Amino acid sequence: MNTDRSPERRRPGLADVRLDGQRELRTLAGGMRRDSAAILTALTTTHTSGAVEGNVTRIKLLKGQMYGRANFDLLRRRILLSP
Repeated sequence: MNTDRSPERRRPGLADVRLDGQRELRTLAGGMRRDSAAILTALTTTHTSGAVEGNVTRIKLLKGQMYGRANFDLLRRRILLSP
């Protein structure tokens, strides 16, 4: 994994994939070339979605615990009142 977040190292080795005979790798490299601006932004920004993903995981856990036990109103109340 590339831990260096400098823009100069954004696409190492993608040009070599065109010479490879595997169609799947060429397709992946083509998609990465098309989305290079988004990939570069994701690698260089300091913002993360960790807090949002943590809340989603918490809600899914509560939903799984209450499966078949209550209606939506009780599930909503439990989600809003849980820490």
